[in-house]
Amino acid sequence: MNTSPLNELSRRTALKSLGTTAALAVSALLPASIYAAPSASSTDKLRIGLIGAGGRAKWLTRALGRESHRAELVAVCDCYLPQIDLLAADNKNDPKAGERWKRYQNYEQMLEQEELDAVVIATPDHVRVRAAILACSKGLDVYAEKPLSFSIPEGRALVKAVRKHKRVLQVGTQQRSTPINQYACEFVRDEGLGKVATILVKKYSGSRPATGLARQSVPDGMDWNRFCDQATLLNYHEQLHRRWRNFDAFTGGPICDRGSHALDMVHLAMGWENVAPTRIEPTTEAENYRDRGVRLYYPDGTVVRLESTDGPAFGGIFIGERGKLEINRGRFACNPKDLLQPFTGSQTESHVANWLDCIQTRDEPNAPVEVGHLISSVAHLINICRITGRTINWDATQEQIISDEAANALLTKERRPEFSLPIV
Repeated sequence: MNTSPLNELSRRTALKSLGTTAALAVSALLPASIYAAPSASSTDKLRIGLIGAGGRAKWLTRALGRESHRAELVAVCDCYLPQIDLLAADNKNDPKAGERWKRYQNYEQMLEQEELDAVVIATPDHVRVRAAILACSKGLDVYAEKPLSFSIPEGRALVKAVRKHKRVLQVGTQQRSTPINQYACEFVRDEGLGKVATILVKKYSGSRPATGLARQSVPDGMDWNRFCDQATLLNYHEQLHRRWRNFDAFTGGPICDRGSHALDMVHLAMGWENVAPTRIEPTTEAENYRDRGVRLYYPDGTVVRLESTDGPAFGGIFIGERGKLEINRGRFACNPKDLLQPFTGSQTESHVANWLDCIQTRDEPNAPVEVGHLISSVAHLINICRITGRTINWDATQEQIISDEAANALLTKERRPEFSLPIV
């Protein structure tokens, strides 16, 4: 144990040296794989860093602002520095907040130089896992936006890092912390519909190649190399910068974005927290392969159909023995109408608050890393099924596609060496 006087230690060193006694007192109450010493003392505010200051960061910054009694955003990183100014200007409740932020263009420098307790990662999809693994290795807890991963192997690497370093990671599928969604999902899970045979989910598409875009000048304040991160260093174009969600160099497309919310509600309602489909097959043709319909076959016989552009944007329609239930963000609808009683509880969504709670208690958050990895994996497999145009048979234990080398090769994304994943 470090015997140096407390005032000679850095804040983080002091916190990490807090006694083994406290750990032993509560370790029997918490899973060994989750437990680690709290990141901050009960009298200190949690010091939060933000990686990625784009549109999603505005919502996250507001959510942190509502928790200002126990958490403070102290550092912000974005490879496009003007984006940090835009984020600061959006903070109407605390107009001077941006003046207090330490600003970075390189998240590795921020993680190295700042004494943080946790980070929020709201980057494009292809950047997220590497930043999260580096944060875990620094002893930081993590809030990571969805989809959690850009590929299945890197998602598994993040799971290993979170558990090795015993960090709290919350995935940004916030409907898991929305009471009305919890209520409706619990009804399905408790067999309120009886046996569910079919679930209808909106047919979100994949992304498209980054081709046909003329080179443009890199704007002032942009580190385009760091924006591209693990992806090939493409010529700059404003569409790649501002509409990155359309391009497969940076994302799996809408099926990985909004589709993650929809698939997450399906898994939560069905109790599939560690259950993956065993087969994914293409069922409808489309002018573009990215829009093919697919069906997911689960071990209990339930079929999830993504074959229509209609349906709830952030959930699914569950068809059971006793009727139908549509679950969407912040609402549900039944047929027959009296199948499930109206929800009368609080309508407050508290996903960031749940994460902060768990940083302090070391409990499992509402959207833990394994669940986020599973949901992202399903979305990635849908994309692979569409690309190949053939049935995918999935070995969830080995995380391998069975008897299809070409499809299996699509599980991995090629990374530039300077942005390789840290070895876990």
